[in-house]
Amino acid sequence: MTANVPVPPTTTELLGRAADPERRGTRKPGPSRPEHGSSPREGQRVRPLTRRQIEDHLQELGDLYAETSGGGTWAWNEARGAFLRRLAADVRRPGFELLISETTALTGCAYGFPVRGGGPWWEGFDGYLPGRLLRLAASGRLIVISGIYVPSRVRRQNQDRAWNLARRLQRRLLTDHGAAVAVTLVNRSDHRTVEALRSWGWRYIEGDTPRTSPLGPFRVLVLDT
Repeated sequence: MTANVPVPPTTTELLGRAADPERRGTRKPGPSRPEHGSSPREGQRVRPLTRRQIEDHLQELGDLYAETSGGGTWAWNEARGAFLRRLAADVRRPGFELLISETTALTGCAYGFPVRGGGPWWEGFDGYLPGRLLRLAASGRLIVISGIYVPSRVRRQNQDRAWNLARRLQRRLLTDHGAAVAVTLVNRSDHRTVEALRSWGWRYIEGDTPRTSPLGPFRVLVLDT
């Protein structure tokens, strides 16, 4: 990520307002996959932070990033500081929203912002998006999700469940903005992040394959409502 361009969301690892639909169900007996990990039954609440609250939580958000990034001392210093600078730049974007998940402590977060047909956010996406998405951007129904930070088990377990924490966070961002589609940039070589995003419902834009995708360091993934 950079301060002025929405770039690949971090989906790195760490040991989820209105009630979610999954709270109303009951677990059925049988040999189906166990419901554990990021289930809201564990009490993870998802809520947005105001800009002032983001400022108040900067240390916690920086710690979350550093703890999920690995890399030892460098992550706690250089990477943590770079993350906070990028976040400070994104917070100033119109419509920016940051969601956190929490129990008795911060357990994850995701953030993004709505986009129009132009502006500094466009760098990196130019030449990637088909006409349908450009029209959605012009109508304000397209958002960029530029960061997702969730526990490692969210990558490995129950990725297709509606209560998966990453799915809850990204769905909430789409719903809060009344968006039809979200987009994100992923480093072409970051197969691990691509795998995680695709397990949470993201897909390549239509016609995009490893052989036909536009040249450049990034690929675009999209998420429909």
